[in-house]
Amino acid sequence: MSKISATIISFNEEQKIEDCLKSLLPIVDEIIVIDSHSTDATVEIARRYTGHVYLHPFSGHIEQKNYAISKASYDWILSLDCDERISPELRESILAIKENLDQHDAYCMPRKTFYVYRWLNHVWYPDRKIRLFHRCKAHWGGLNPHDRVEVDGNKIILLTGDIFHYSFDSLSHHLQTVDKFSEISAREIINKNKKITLISPLGHAVFAFIRLYFLKRGFLDGFAGFVVSVLSFMHAFLKYSKAIIMHQQQQLNQQKSDSSV
Repeated sequence: MSKISATIISFNEEQKIEDCLKSLLPIVDEIIVIDSHSTDATVEIARRYTGHVYLHPFSGHIEQKNYAISKASYDWILSLDCDERISPELRESILAIKENLDQHDAYCMPRKTFYVYRWLNHVWYPDRKIRLFHRCKAHWGGLNPHDRVEVDGNKIILLTGDIFHYSFDSLSHHLQTVDKFSEISAREIINKNKKITLISPLGHAVFAFIRLYFLKRGFLDGFAGFVVSVLSFMHAFLKYSKAIIMHQQQQLNQQKSDSSV
């Protein structure tokens, strides 16, 4: 039977990390927690469940998660965020294949989100994620803060059962995250020299709303589906607007530097 290392990154997650850890215990053979020097009880709680808690300065979501993999003892990795849980159905699916994990390179699973006051059944569902994978065949990549598992092989299978995602506790929490993540995304766009134009903010924002509210049928999730779609519009608009402003500021600073020489 293959052994599995669970990996989690954390920062000030005392309200959510314990339920995450509890959901992993029946499945995995060790738990790795990489904490970015939390100022609450996150580390204390994590140490009740594992002796593998490491303090590591935050270097980006992708970088932290790959660092967590480097600390794992086993090749099979099950990665969760602190606000996620393994559902009972998904737990049984993983246990059923644990003896034969090597038949595939990675395993994908749907993620179901609880948003403020209700489950979202359309706008952010099934939101399939690769979270169980062989570390010689996959790694964390993408564009911070929107990381994803990139698989080198092509043997990926979909498991039954959901990851339960307890995302935002309030609309204010969601708005704060939109502002924070759009700032990180904008910097990544600039750092990677991705192409942007003056119509990028509105174009990407409109597409984000149409995709979630109409194509993903977010309207069936009631007012919550509408709010999520609007804030996704806002996130896309802010991300590209901030990137344009950052780029223009860089050009201005360069002009000032050139003129002073």
